[in-house]
Amino acid sequence: MLDYAALNALAAVVREGSFERAARALNVTPSAVSQRIKQLEERTGGALLVRGQPCVATEAGLQLCRHVERVGMLEHELRDALPALGMDSGSGQAHERVTVRVAVNADSLATWFVSAAAAFTLQEPAALLDLTVDDQDHTAERLRSGAVLAAVTALAQPVAGCNSEALGTMHYVAAASPDFVRMHFAKGVGARTLAQAPSLVFDRKDRLQARWVRRICHRNVETPRHWIPSPNAFVEAACAGMGWGMHPASMVADAIRQGALVALVPGSTLPVPLYWQQARAAARMLEKLGAAVRAAARQGAHALT
Repeated sequence: MLDYAALNALAAVVREGSFERAARALNVTPSAVSQRIKQLEERTGGALLVRGQPCVATEAGLQLCRHVERVGMLEHELRDALPALGMDSGSGQAHERVTVRVAVNADSLATWFVSAAAAFTLQEPAALLDLTVDDQDHTAERLRSGAVLAAVTALAQPVAGCNSEALGTMHYVAAASPDFVRMHFAKGVGARTLAQAPSLVFDRKDRLQARWVRRICHRNVETPRHWIPSPNAFVEAACAGMGWGMHPASMVADAIRQGALVALVPGSTLPVPLYWQQARAAARMLEKLGAAVRAAARQGAHALT
């Protein structure tokens, strides 16, 4: 039988980042947290944490954290069905909060996903969301590895053990400031001018600019790059004339309307279909999150079509 007090201590350290904060969250002493994890490591025969600032879980530790999070969701569901149970086994605390790990791409988080998260947490006040931001082409890897239980992804094919449902399509437009366009694209948008004009790229996984360039030029073109890993700063950098970039059409609609940005090729957008994938053997709590995500996607017509 697993020691759930020790598992809760491990999950708290990973979630909070330190023994001291985990102890405060669990209402015990840091030495009690340390002792529980030491006993758990002795039982499993290996390290479960890499001690540091912050503390992070080893692969074995992550497996145990994922297990205790799933158990927490199931126990929450059981308490709803049997209120007389009252207390959470293993922690001795009433109404134990449950952390739900989800991977989402930055542009969805910046445009429509927060409304889904808010709607879910209002329905499930015991739930805490742990959102991991990654490129939409890579969030499925987090799901496949078990690091998260659900993800917004560009992958339509269900990950093993998961369901996949279409959310809609996010359209991206290549845009820059009017001055930037006059300076770099006076002779038109083509392979030669794109090879000289600085572009804005979110991070090393971001391939949207490369995909759009290949669509326009029918071949790969290397462009100078500024790396700006923030959706809002990305738009601000484009408006300030730093470079051209691929922006969610909904985020820059006002800027284009007001003349702060112009499309490099009017009418040319890059569609990126998005899907919601979640573990098939999930508790009711995760089903509620999925319903909130689907509702937000339907209502966010300005972001997804």
